[in-house]
Amino acid sequence: MKSFYEEKIHRWGRVSLALAILLFLSYPVLVSVYFKTLPDFSLVLQGLLAVAPVYWTVGAIEALTFGPMLGSGGAYLGFVTGNLTAMKVPAALRAMQIAKAEPNSEEGEVISTIAIAVSSIVTTLILVFGMLLLNTLRPVLESATLAPAFANVLPALFGGLAVVFLAKHWKIAVVPMALMLTLFLIRPSLSSAISLLIPVSAVITILVARILYKKNKL
Repeated sequence: MKSFYEEKIHRWGRVSLALAILLFLSYPVLVSVYFKTLPDFSLVLQGLLAVAPVYWTVGAIEALTFGPMLGSGGAYLGFVTGNLTAMKVPAALRAMQIAKAEPNSEEGEVISTIAIAVSSIVTTLILVFGMLLLNTLRPVLESATLAPAFANVLPALFGGLAVVFLAKHWKIAVVPMALMLTLFLIRPSLSSAISLLIPVSAVITILVARILYKKNKL
């Protein structure tokens, strides 16, 4: 039987997702009503056909990949607030590691939800201060000195996590790492498809872990 916590999480999670979708759609609708004009739907359809299949595919894969890692509460909150790959997932994994909580456990789900909530609040506050101080900070942020740092934010986030998890489970990591390194060496242009390759790598990692587990190598 589902616990009271699980029922509440799923109920409010569905409500929050529905409200988020309505808010996302409300802006273009209100703009169209205010200016008494409508977009060219043929152009909108052409744009959707170009990008929608990719986003739907990535969204489905991320739900299957990140959902078990973050738990119900973390997944709902993460998908509503967005930026899972670069911010929410690293924050949740690091918090669970510090708390010594396993993913897909009750303790891990609570830690994950708290970490994602705090991450969302901090991100919002930084954005607010950034907008208020934009003119003051622009010369610093656009300086040549900081350009390399901004270009390597994502590798730095996952690099720090990778060192820890590779040290703990290096047998599982060898095959997916070797495969991804080979792909990027052969086709460097695949860096633009990183959002698709991360879930693919996760599936390969799960298969490798399953095989090693069956052979009593873990």
